[in-house]
Amino acid sequence: MTNDTWGRVRQDLLKAVGKNNYVTWIEPLEFERVDNGVARFNVPTNFIGNWVSRNFGDQIQQHLIRAGAPVERIEFSVPAGAPRPMTPAASNADSGEIRGTTPVRHATVKATSGDLPGAPLDKRFTFDSFVVGKPNQLAHAAARRVAEGGPVSFNPLFLYGGVGLGKTHLMHAIAWQLQNDRSDLRVVYLSAEQFMYRFVQALRENGTMQFKEMFRSVDVLMVDDVQFIAGKDSTQEEFFHTFNALVDQNKQIIISADRAPGEIKKLEERIASRLQSGLVVDLHPTDYELRLGILQHKVEQYRESYPGLVIQDGVLEFLAHRISTNVRVLEGALTKLFAFGSLVGREVTMDLTQDCLADVLRASDRKVTVEEIQRRVSEHYNMRMSDMIGPKRHRTIARPRQMAMYLSKQLTSRSLPEIGRRFGGRDHTTVMHAVKRIEELKAVDNQIAEDLELLRRMLEA
Repeated sequence: MTNDTWGRVRQDLLKAVGKNNYVTWIEPLEFERVDNGVARFNVPTNFIGNWVSRNFGDQIQQHLIRAGAPVERIEFSVPAGAPRPMTPAASNADSGEIRGTTPVRHATVKATSGDLPGAPLDKRFTFDSFVVGKPNQLAHAAARRVAEGGPVSFNPLFLYGGVGLGKTHLMHAIAWQLQNDRSDLRVVYLSAEQFMYRFVQALRENGTMQFKEMFRSVDVLMVDDVQFIAGKDSTQEEFFHTFNALVDQNKQIIISADRAPGEIKKLEERIASRLQSGLVVDLHPTDYELRLGILQHKVEQYRESYPGLVIQDGVLEFLAHRISTNVRVLEGALTKLFAFGSLVGREVTMDLTQDCLADVLRASDRKVTVEEIQRRVSEHYNMRMSDMIGPKRHRTIARPRQMAMYLSKQLTSRSLPEIGRRFGGRDHTTVMHAVKRIEELKAVDNQIAEDLELLRRMLEA
């Protein structure tokens, strides 16, 4: 077989595998010779040889046979004197075994932490400092399992939830435990933006092959805030191939995002599908008990920095109730409060708390919507939302509707006409009547008074 024959086969492969796969995997192959039925190719790295053999070996062999070459198998090897890769190939590649070939020649480079492209880990974010509660119990248990470093039981582990609910904390905790317990593993943690930056940098510097080998040689890949690659076509393409390469080698992948894979806009469907193929865990918004536990844990940590500082009973409970949306804001408020109390040499009382944190408390005030009130009231009385805003006037529907209108007037800043419009286009006088009627009833009907108080607490929690 001649180089001209290989040239024609390459054109056929371009059509068969597509441009992206061709440029990434076929183009780097350098035909050497056919010897006793073995087609020999030089490759830049062992990783590329293993990948091509596993994913395109059969196709290449078939096209060679069609072109008239008597090929029984294909062998890939790194030429003697070839430049060393930036990081070692994955352990499967280092074994020198490629399906259907004899062992390849390669040089092994010992991995060090400096070789790997990860971001630094925060020493505060360990499992010991993670407060477990009902909203994050499953996520914590899954993270613990992965951190044990045993056989991969679900891949990827996908953690998602809003800001300040503990995704990054769990990611760092996994990385710390793996590094401490399994120093033999190559663990890389970084944000999706850092992954994208390194990929763009590799494109600019013609270093895509080194980039591929670097990321596909790790044992555990952790990518935080993956939603940031959505809409970035080239980065998504590379992330997809990296993901597949690691899964094929049974390497662990851990991903986090601010929402579920299927809800990330502009994320390719094939990537969303792959991300959903493992264990997808939602970190729910914190409840009161979890927030209080976090504050109590922080107070114990602060005792060393602020010895002798006294915090009045009820302050932590007050903060856990008022700051409900974001754990980072909650912890920041406690830090500010302790620092202020220490600087002025005063006990942390309720008055000092409200003065010191006035801006934080204002910003954290719960913003209740009319729609949320309608949903809560409907659930409480086991009725449909469509009935809440519909025309039915039966008492079992009309009374809960009036209570929802009353709560909308009490807990939102919406005007009476605006509230009426959200209840099926009703007139503002209907809302006025509902508010007046519920005011009268709660004074004489204990059940209505109790229901209103329960609903108010749920809505303000």
